[in-house]
Amino acid sequence: MIRTEALDRLPVRTAVPALRRALDERGVAVLCAPPGTGKTTLVPLVLAGLTGDGPVRRVVVAEPRRIAARAAARRMAWLLGERPGGRVGFTVRGERVVGPDTVVEVVTTGVLLQRLQRDQELAGVDAVIIDECHERHLDADTVAAFLLDVREAIRPDLRLVAASATTDAEGWARLLGDAPVVEAEGVSYPVEVVWAPPARPVKPPHGMRVDSALLTHVAATVRRALAERDGDVLCFLPGVGEIARVAGQLAGVDAEVLQVHGRAPAAVQDAVLAGSSGVRRVVLATSVAESSLTVPGVRVVVDSGLAREPRTDHARGLSALTTVRASRAAGRQRAGRAGREAAGAVYRCWEQAEDGRLARFPSPEIKVADLAAFALQAACWGDPEASSLALLDPPPAGAMAAAREVLGAIGAVDGTGRVTERGVRMSRLGLHPRLARALLDGAAEVGARRAAEVVALLSEEPPREYGDDLAAALRTARRGQDGYAGRWKQEVRRLSNQVDGAGSGSGSGSGSESGSGGHRSDDAVVGLVAALAFPERVARARGEGAFLMVSGTGAELREGSRLRSAPWLAVAVADRPAHAASARVRLAAVVDEGTALLAAGRLRVRGEEVRWADGDVVARSVDRVGAVELAVRPLKQPGPELVRGALVEGLEREGLGLLRWSRDSEQLRLRLAFLHRVAGAPWPDVSDAALLADPGAWLEPELSRARRRADLGRIDAGQALRRLLPWATGEAVRLDELAPERIEVPSGSRIRIEYGGEQPVLAVKLQELFGLAETPRVAGVPVLVHLLSPAGRPAAVTADLASFWRDGYKAVRAELRGRYPKHPWPEDPATVPATRYTSARLKRS
Repeated sequence: MIRTEALDRLPVRTAVPALRRALDERGVAVLCAPPGTGKTTLVPLVLAGLTGDGPVRRVVVAEPRRIAARAAARRMAWLLGERPGGRVGFTVRGERVVGPDTVVEVVTTGVLLQRLQRDQELAGVDAVIIDECHERHLDADTVAAFLLDVREAIRPDLRLVAASATTDAEGWARLLGDAPVVEAEGVSYPVEVVWAPPARPVKPPHGMRVDSALLTHVAATVRRALAERDGDVLCFLPGVGEIARVAGQLAGVDAEVLQVHGRAPAAVQDAVLAGSSGVRRVVLATSVAESSLTVPGVRVVVDSGLAREPRTDHARGLSALTTVRASRAAGRQRAGRAGREAAGAVYRCWEQAEDGRLARFPSPEIKVADLAAFALQAACWGDPEASSLALLDPPPAGAMAAAREVLGAIGAVDGTGRVTERGVRMSRLGLHPRLARALLDGAAEVGARRAAEVVALLSEEPPREYGDDLAAALRTARRGQDGYAGRWKQEVRRLSNQVDGAGSGSGSGSGSESGSGGHRSDDAVVGLVAALAFPERVARARGEGAFLMVSGTGAELREGSRLRSAPWLAVAVADRPAHAASARVRLAAVVDEGTALLAAGRLRVRGEEVRWADGDVVARSVDRVGAVELAVRPLKQPGPELVRGALVEGLEREGLGLLRWSRDSEQLRLRLAFLHRVAGAPWPDVSDAALLADPGAWLEPELSRARRRADLGRIDAGQALRRLLPWATGEAVRLDELAPERIEVPSGSRIRIEYGGEQPVLAVKLQELFGLAETPRVAGVPVLVHLLSPAGRPAAVTADLASFWRDGYKAVRAELRGRYPKHPWPEDPATVPATRYTSARLKRS
């Protein structure tokens, strides 16, 4: 029986007519509705024709998380007086609850992506709602782009709604082709903000680490909130580990402590969403509770101010979640949870002054995440570059290049970037492409079941108490009875069935333990599959507990790890804290050298290696896999071109000071730089960047004859620079005319000009310029005259001699003639001949 009263109380009902009109007229709409208004539960039922009038249409609702998909389906089924699997059902990875009468199906965005790849028409589906699109998950952005393609090309009748509690409505409306924006008014109660920063400063988060002092403070704030306020408390923390630690510190509180996150057992999730049974509750949650879910009974929110976002070091092949400060938008979402049913309060565990410095919105996942899975989806869609996809933010070029390199290495795409048959099979496994490669190729070596066991461990990192040894974690999961072990076993069955159904990588896999890998130990199987997934992270020992990955990144194991004595490791999970020299290994497996080289074979290189190292040319014959050197011997006769390349590398790294620079050479370079600046072509650019860009233009033939650092030191840089003069045009002969090394002054002396500054500088004794009215010029530029005393000390600086003789000379004369009485100091220097001699010498001559 339909619960009409509950449906009528949902505020979004007032926006339904406008939404229907928008879809009837345009087929697309953006729905903005605050949390708790019913956008996730009422709108799909209305569009499907399950409440009130209207034709029955099949509606698919895409949620960002499994917990939200299950909860939404159960809530809608309850509103209809049914159980999930009737007219409302859901599908998430590893679980499908639908029936022949299902009209509204709630799925995760990942499931919808898979469905679109198999059936671009979405046959039988009339409308798709992308919920919580403000969270900017990569799967949701990709689904939206694919659906817009489908509407434009083959299904203009397909209705599309982008729904969110708080979103960039204008951006989504523009993306959907100037779609109408429908806004629903929410019923929100006032929420008091209580600023509750720690009494003492705490360390900022880095990597996955959160200062234990902050978690202790959060637990204390929860206790304070329980004492000061009525109702249930919802506490936001960044991850499962932090939830467990705070839960431990809340032992003994007069309330039921529940933990909600993506890994929580379905029974716990259901209990939280069902509401209190009379006992006060403290719900510790990750960001899954920011939106999509309504937790009944909550009157108080305690916000740690932290969140987890993906980050990827593409150069080193390391990707992981990292702890960040939650955005202001997330803070508003979290605070709003306290005002869903009545007036409430939010305790924010940071200073009020910090709030304005927080990011406005969370980072779009497409900007920060590993894009290998996205690139494979785009390639399967027929757009390997993702250049024609309608996306709010384009994927970063560097991240896409790194993703395509990974796909090429595992055989998912060909040399042109087009998806291969193998790539299509990988995309349908619902795994990251690296894990799909490990599953297919691992199944061929050790059997589908054993490969699936390891891949299931890698696809959801085991709890920390399982340890850092992947093989030991496998054995723990097999015999475990905890929530993680249950999910792991379910995923193993799913993956085994998929590989058995499609065949393994090379056709030799078997679901049985008696396949080609049946004789291998757990350690050998785990190591092989992990190495197949992450070949760049295969690492060789270089000291107790220290390893070098083939990617070039150092790695270290924690004290006490039994893996510290292993000769080789396949590193499955590692992160690199800010400013740390090495990555921390969180999960790895022991492998032998043969397995390491099998997995990372594409990175193996044998050949001559001539490079600049430790200040000179080093020539070796090297057998290496990535950065790990397997065998090295000196190379007696390296190829001349390799040597030349190493010398150029040395010049680039250590600078042109490796050459021989005399004073005249340095002065010539300054003269040429001056002419290039004031006259331009054909006078050459002699900056470091220009000279190093084409060393052959001025350093040959000496550069090709050189064999080591000492040979560079014998190259006369001045002679080499003269090769760059514009000899072909005849302008080279004017060098001394346009930028002379010296100029003759009235005394007859030839004075060197310094060209290092903005103007050429002429430093000359004042008496040697008597009678000179105009400032000398070089290439049309007046020189800056440094007038010196008879002792050669600066007396005045001018770029206008006439003005100096008229206005400045008297003061200089008054100051210096008593100090240097033997030198001429005439009242009118314009009428006295210039001299470099004393007055007495002048009289004698």
